[in-house]
Amino acid sequence: MSTTIAQIKKAYQAAPHLRAMDDKQLKKILLMLADELEKQQASILKANQTDVAKQEPGNPRTDRLRLDEKRIKNIAQSIRKVSRLPNPAGKILEKRKLKNGLLLEKIAVPLGVVGAIYESRPNVTFDIAALCIRSANACVLKGSSEAEHTNLAAIRIIQQVLKKNGLPAAVVTLLPSERETVQELFTATQYVDVLIPRGSDGLIRYVRQNSLVPVIETGAGVCHVYVEKKADISKAVNITVNAKVSRPSVCNAMDALLVDQSIATAFLQKLQPALGQYHVEIFADPAAYKILKGYPHLRRATLADFGREFLDLKCAVKVVKDSTEAIDHIRKYSTKHSEAIVTEDKKQAEYFLHEVDAAAVYHNASTRFTDGEEFGLGAEIGISTQKLHARGPFALEKLVTEKWVIRGNGQVR
Repeated sequence: MSTTIAQIKKAYQAAPHLRAMDDKQLKKILLMLADELEKQQASILKANQTDVAKQEPGNPRTDRLRLDEKRIKNIAQSIRKVSRLPNPAGKILEKRKLKNGLLLEKIAVPLGVVGAIYESRPNVTFDIAALCIRSANACVLKGSSEAEHTNLAAIRIIQQVLKKNGLPAAVVTLLPSERETVQELFTATQYVDVLIPRGSDGLIRYVRQNSLVPVIETGAGVCHVYVEKKADISKAVNITVNAKVSRPSVCNAMDALLVDQSIATAFLQKLQPALGQYHVEIFADPAAYKILKGYPHLRRATLADFGREFLDLKCAVKVVKDSTEAIDHIRKYSTKHSEAIVTEDKKQAEYFLHEVDAAAVYHNASTRFTDGEEFGLGAEIGISTQKLHARGPFALEKLVTEKWVIRGNGQVR
């Protein structure tokens, strides 16, 4: 048995110890973890600085990797929020008595062992650990080499808290960051119940195509904002700027802006200085290029630019003739993550919300709200863009499956 499989097996063996904990004990563990994270933030920040120093200067993804005191405080607050959420496991989902006297109950139960593969973001280590502990699932985590030192520091704190509460450290297991680990995780069907990739489209596609363990995808985001002809232009500018610049390296940031031709000139001329102050690079189609000519960070768009997840201060812009063309464009290029329309026409808004197929669709709001915590779900493992089991923020409520419990009195069939 390889070292990696041995680690995964230990997590599998540790899972029943976690399921034996009552709700009060699970809450206590998370509250203690939040406190311990804040107490030991110096060690986390020191490890994180080592990881950040290895990155190439100007790499936009470094923002995902970087931690500071504010982000540590936010992680701790998120863990406390998760502790206050109701445990989804143990809920009776359905109850009935059959004509033959059998009593049936359908109960929500933990998945068992959750595997996760993710890139860069060290906060994900705490998010997944907290969600799995709250729902009584063990977890095996495979972070990237970019965040290796930060993840190791994080797992030390998590496992210290687990041990203090009488649980095996393997309840939350961090696997080696080497790529070879992934192949072994793919085949650990005896010990891992579900595998969740979180990261680039390439990573997600690779996991989906190669894993023998069932996969729940959390998708990359190619997100659109459509400014319809009856949009409030000031409102549209604010929404567009927020969707692009508030945190460009995340999956719910806007990648493509679609503008109705009847207001394109007025809107883009007002948007230009707002994006210009953030040095946003614009890849424009011919109509938008003509309007924006003179903008210092203007480029001519290619077809490939309209299917790109930029993860940077860059976006594509296209002028469309109407909502039908906008929706057709979204259908072609969307990854079904988050899509928004800005308009004061309620009929057009409802048509867009009904016709656009995505995990989250917005009317007069930024796509940046697609987030477990923003939705009041606590932390999240990722944003699921598939349609089986979970869609949208993959949070605590979806870390369960179902079990039928049947009580009889000697019935036979």
